[in-house]
Amino acid sequence: MTSEFLISQTEQLSMKRGLNLFVQAGSDAVQKEMLHLHTIKFPIPVNASNPSQGNQREALKYLMFLKQKHDGTINGRGCADGRKQQSHTTRKEISSPTVAIESLMLSCVMDAKERRIMANVDISNAFIQVDMDELVHVNFKGFMAEMLAKIDPDCYTQYVRTERGKPVTYATLAKALYGILRASLLFWWKLLAKLIIWGHKINPYDWCVANKDVWRQQCTVLWHVDNMKLSHVSDEVLDQQILLIED
Repeated sequence: MTSEFLISQTEQLSMKRGLNLFVQAGSDAVQKEMLHLHTIKFPIPVNASNPSQGNQREALKYLMFLKQKHDGTINGRGCADGRKQQSHTTRKEISSPTVAIESLMLSCVMDAKERRIMANVDISNAFIQVDMDELVHVNFKGFMAEMLAKIDPDCYTQYVRTERGKPVTYATLAKALYGILRASLLFWWKLLAKLIIWGHKINPYDWCVANKDVWRQQCTVLWHVDNMKLSHVSDEVLDQQILLIED
C-alpha cells in the first residue's frame, strides 16, 4: 500500500493533486460537484466580455478538494476562499449564535431524567439552501471552468475568458457557500425562522435552544451551525421533526 494511497484516505487533497492521484475517478468527482452546482442554479455567470475591475479584484476563488472515502469512492467538495472579505467585514456582521455548553449539558440531564430519546442531525448542504443577501462574485478557474462549459455549453461557454493561459468563468452567487463569511449567520436566521413557524419557542437566554410541546411532552432542539440535537420521549415525533428539518 503506497504512502499516497494512505494520504488520500486521511486528508482532503487539492483538486490538482487529487486529479494527479485519482485520474478519471477524480475528474468524475469534480464533474459531479459542478453538475450539482449547476442543477441548483448556484452560480450565475457574469458577462465575460467586459467584467468590471471591481468584480475581478473582489471575486473569491472557488476551491475544490478531493478525498477518497473508506469504500474507495472519490468525493469532491467545493468552497469559497473568503479571506478577501475579511478586510471589509466586521465580526458583528458575520458572527452567528451557537449553543452554550451549559445549555447542552443541562439538556442532556433533562433527557436522562425524563427518559427522552435523542437524535443528532447533520443538515446536508445547509448553506446552499440559503439565498444570498449581498452581491458576491466567485471565479471558477481551469478544469472547473471547462467542466461548467461542458455541462451546459449554452449557459457557460460565452462567459469563459482566458487569464494567464487558463480558462476562467466569473459568476455571482445565488446561494450561500461554505467559505463565505456570512454563510453561517444567514443559515442561522433561516433555521430560526423555520423553527418559529413550526411552533417552537426560542429560549430568550440561548438563541440556539428551542422548545415545543408535542403530544403534551416537550421536544427540545439545540444546534451549532448545521449540527442539531433533538430530544423527545417519542421516536415518532423525532422522525417527524427530522423530516421537517431536512425538507
